[in-house]
Amino acid sequence: MTGDIIFRLSVRSVRVHLLRSVLAALGIVIGVIAIATMGMLGANMTLSATAQLSSMGNILVVRPHMEGGGGFGPGGGGGSSTSEEAVLTELQFKDLERAAGKYGLVYHLHSTSDTITSGSESRRASIYGMDPEDIQTVLEVETGDYPRSTNDIVVGPTLAERLGLSIGGRVKIGKEETGQHTVRVVGILKQRGLSMDINSDQAVLMADKLYTSLYGGEGEYDQATVVLENIEDATAAKEAIENQMNKREEVVSVQDSSRMLETITSTLGTLTAFVMAIAGISLLVAAVSIFNVMMMSVTERIGEIGVLRSIGTQKPEVRRMFVYEAAILGVVGAVIGAILSLAIGYLVVLAMTGGTDYFFAPASLLYIPMAMVVGIIICIVSGVYPAWQASNLDPIEALRAE
Repeated sequence: MTGDIIFRLSVRSVRVHLLRSVLAALGIVIGVIAIATMGMLGANMTLSATAQLSSMGNILVVRPHMEGGGGFGPGGGGGSSTSEEAVLTELQFKDLERAAGKYGLVYHLHSTSDTITSGSESRRASIYGMDPEDIQTVLEVETGDYPRSTNDIVVGPTLAERLGLSIGGRVKIGKEETGQHTVRVVGILKQRGLSMDINSDQAVLMADKLYTSLYGGEGEYDQATVVLENIEDATAAKEAIENQMNKREEVVSVQDSSRMLETITSTLGTLTAFVMAIAGISLLVAAVSIFNVMMMSVTERIGEIGVLRSIGTQKPEVRRMFVYEAAILGVVGAVIGAILSLAIGYLVVLAMTGGTDYFFAPASLLYIPMAMVVGIIICIVSGVYPAWQASNLDPIEALRAE
């Protein structure tokens, strides 16, 4: 019963000084909105990046080991590698299939770069040679079909746009002075974006037989790729490849794209925490405001405290009265801030990321109750010292002050 009276006295004090209480709670509202909104923005950026990168997070790229650095990137220029150490042999590829075949698809790749001419337009582009079945498995055609003969090619959408290529069109590969080979465009690939294995958007892809007839290197590959069925197998597959192929000396280098996904996710997480820390400054300002309001309340209610103490109210009860008052301000401010965070956070996420696909995901909405809890705790902590000071006032001196 006493506790209920103490709580009602706290509510009465908030009502009596309504304007001052509203202004104090406003700081909590702003702080909760800032923290929740920044947290949701960071969560949406992380979820969006994870979804986009997970499409290539199941890829292991195996390249021949080169002294003094890694192997060539796909289409990195310069044609096929110029030494035995810079290619994967057919035998090495078979070893790779034995080591990693149980984890997913393993395919080989020839790569170079050359001049592509269509009409009067010429442009240098990456050239890839693959097994026709692998082309159909790994890449998706937007329009047209996959290569059916040794004179058919498919091209990336960016290259097709820049050269004005269409289905059935003829293009010439190579420079005029060194000889050109005419091929037919049978398909235009779907936009794929940046990837670790094949950067196909600005490339020409052809059957490996056509590739080796133009550039040689039959049975020698610039890289091999393992497309994992389960991304969780990345470490096991990488270890299996290295144990199989790098027993005596380092023959291949294995790049794990899942590590890049972890790095980007970690970076976004750190950035989100930093931005939330900056947003948290608004709660510190709110804490100062709450502290000031509570100290003013103690000063104005010295007489009331004296009366309460003289009729037998104990120190802990006086302390509770002021802590309740701070908690009321915190709860009201946090609830209003949480409601507004949904609307403001939605607009901020939409403006910054261009979409709200992950806004209502648990990892995103989690920041709203988190911000509420932080706001309420800061309010209560800000009221502890004024409550302690009020409870320690001498009743006689307090009544005399009145």
